[in-house]
Amino acid sequence: MLSPRFLLLRSTASLTSRSFSVGAVLKQGKAPDMADVRNRLREIVGASTNWSDHQQAMSERLSLSDMLAKSQDDLPLKRMKDSRLEVHLPLGSEPQLREKYLTFHNTVRFGRILEDLDSLAVLISYSHTYNPALKKTPLSIVTALVDKIDMRQHIIYPDCDIKFSGHVTWVGKTSIEAKMHMSQYQNGAYSPILDATFVMVARDPENKRAAYVNPLKPEGPEEEKLFQEGEANKVRRVELSTASLLKVAPTDEERKIVHGLFLNTLDTKTVSFRSRLLPPNSVWMEDAKLKGLEICHPQERNIFNRIFGGFLMRKAYELGWANACSFGGCRPSLMAVDDILFQKPVEIGSLLLLSSQVCYTQGNHIQVRVHSEVFDPLTRQHNTTNVFHFTFISDREVPNIIPMTYGESMLYLDGKRHFNQTVDP
Repeated sequence: MLSPRFLLLRSTASLTSRSFSVGAVLKQGKAPDMADVRNRLREIVGASTNWSDHQQAMSERLSLSDMLAKSQDDLPLKRMKDSRLEVHLPLGSEPQLREKYLTFHNTVRFGRILEDLDSLAVLISYSHTYNPALKKTPLSIVTALVDKIDMRQHIIYPDCDIKFSGHVTWVGKTSIEAKMHMSQYQNGAYSPILDATFVMVARDPENKRAAYVNPLKPEGPEEEKLFQEGEANKVRRVELSTASLLKVAPTDEERKIVHGLFLNTLDTKTVSFRSRLLPPNSVWMEDAKLKGLEICHPQERNIFNRIFGGFLMRKAYELGWANACSFGGCRPSLMAVDDILFQKPVEIGSLLLLSSQVCYTQGNHIQVRVHSEVFDPLTRQHNTTNVFHFTFISDREVPNIIPMTYGESMLYLDGKRHFNQTVDP
């Protein structure tokens, strides 16, 4: 029997649930294509391919609210293997696909990989919550947080097949942690490329209120360890949120760092707090920004009529990479992604403003923060939707980034915290 091969694209419509069985998609011994995947998902969620019909289909999901569990105790236990999935991206065996993932420098566009990981995380979550008694799922599962993406290898080849695998490793009452791994076929075997941890949340059919998900039962010491790691990740996220520089003052050590940066920029020829000089091999933080704008068209929608989270990640990554490239004077490689928080959904038709900032450097490492917000031209209001953190590595030493204002100093310290988590997790 042939192994199913799923080709993930950037829309969440590329997802499927556990009910999308091998037998349902095999056609005369052939592996399923993307049309099979999308069609099956539309049946499960009730989505449509047409924008005009899609809105009507989403309004019909309101009737599914009665199918939601009243408590988590009403849902059956699930095992990790219930959500275990493997997805192939045949870049080597299907050259016609390669161009979509190809960069000018003959490498793979990592922004596309982020889209695929986001799709796979939702797919895994639906596999965990699958109920064979329901024709359509009442759950709207969306990405809440990209906890961590660690690169095991910096080069991804555009002419070799890629394999994604993953499963649910922890659940709360309404949230799901999914761990995924990506490997690439080289020299007769698959070599690891990255490890990723996503946190998903389940919502009602209108995507307005939280909904319960199936509890998870670990089997064996290895799965128990994964589950405990998920518990520890939750505690760590709470602690980091509590210690955020947007809520509490910097530590004593961090205050000394900020004061040291300030003293290092004072003009010794004057006795003035306003007279500042840029040290050698340094760049003011104000001069290390890059901004972009996206008009959010229906083409980038997910199955819940909002802008696909993977699309947002791709655009933020590409802007952050361009900023790091411009700052360092060479093409950087991604080292890690962490703590991508999805604060608010982005609606179709929004004006999405992206602002990237080099906020910390050390040796040949560049820490970039990308802030995204939607702008309403009628009300002139700005609302933050996402904050992204990327750690890049260059093949040469990069200039030191120097904050001038107190606000920039807080960005510097926040960037240092994220960098330290990456190099010393």
